[in-house]
Amino acid sequence: MSQLPEPDQTLKPPTPIRVLLLSRYGRLGASSRVRSYQYLPYLRDHGISVTTAPLFRNSYVEQLYTDRHKSWLAVIAAYVKRLQTLLTVPRFDLVWIEYELLPWLPAWPEGLLKAVGIPFVVDYDDAVFHRYEYHRSALVRTTLGKKIDTVMRRADVVMVGSEYLAERARHAGAQQIECLPTAVDVTRYRSEHCTSSEIYTVGWIGTPITVHYLSLVQTALARICTNGDARLAIVGALATTLHGIPTVVHPWSEATEVTHIQQFDVGIMPLPDEPWERGKCGYKLIQYMACGRPVVASPVGASKQIVEHRVNGFLAETTEEWISALRTLQDPALRAQMGAAGRAKVESTYNVQLNAPRLAKVLQSVAKRRTRVL
Repeated sequence: MSQLPEPDQTLKPPTPIRVLLLSRYGRLGASSRVRSYQYLPYLRDHGISVTTAPLFRNSYVEQLYTDRHKSWLAVIAAYVKRLQTLLTVPRFDLVWIEYELLPWLPAWPEGLLKAVGIPFVVDYDDAVFHRYEYHRSALVRTTLGKKIDTVMRRADVVMVGSEYLAERARHAGAQQIECLPTAVDVTRYRSEHCTSSEIYTVGWIGTPITVHYLSLVQTALARICTNGDARLAIVGALATTLHGIPTVVHPWSEATEVTHIQQFDVGIMPLPDEPWERGKCGYKLIQYMACGRPVVASPVGASKQIVEHRVNGFLAETTEEWISALRTLQDPALRAQMGAAGRAKVESTYNVQLNAPRLAKVLQSVAKRRTRVL
């Protein structure tokens, strides 16, 4: 007669997959927070243990946002720490890289990972390859112009946030490409009407590094604000050169960003039609739409996929098109209609709840390759 197994003979829970996340920044950096850190609780709950090792500390990002000056001592310390971290990679099942391992240096660390059989995933939400190939220095263009192509080709999986980036990965000869659009947590972003002012509020969220894009629509904003019944709200940049436009400025924090967006009537994302901007993944548009706000955006990069013209917002190229769109959205009923359409699109496409299982599946599949190598 067969016997039941002893308690210590029963099946054990599967061993967690061990992932080393080599992000560019910690949570203070928008790209790192949105593309990786916000997924860590889900991954942990589904058997994927992620050890984080950002290249740059939050203090570096704070200084960059404050005075735009880099501390070269901090950069050197960061590179030394990254090299030390790379010595620990044999402990992990795979490595998850944001952009590249060592910016402004050749791709030899990624080549070393490939040579020793440690699989890695690389993630992009910006066209970082343009920094090298279009650099003003001929030396940089010559030595690093194809660096990101090399990284993409060596990676087991290239994850991208837009079709523009996916096309580059295909051109580079990437083995496997997964498009995971930049997303928000729809349980944190609520479509609530929190506008506390009767003044028509056109809002923008970003950083001190990107606030200069607002100058592209300065004339349009000035025209909308002529009669004093409209204003601009800025979140995340404490200074602006937009003169003659009534402006309210809010410092950014992860805890308050949603509340500030909910105080917008319309969210905007102006961009020039240039190579770097074509790689943008439209994160701020997704934030606005998740809060039920209609949007106006330049028809550049991922904005053309996110914004459905006259459905959840407007695509505007010329100054007159921007003025027309912003004036049209002064109608509260239309704002509510378009805002609801934008929220629906986020719920169907651009949310963490949809992306997280897909991300977990990618990491699990790559981890199996490490098992086969060993």
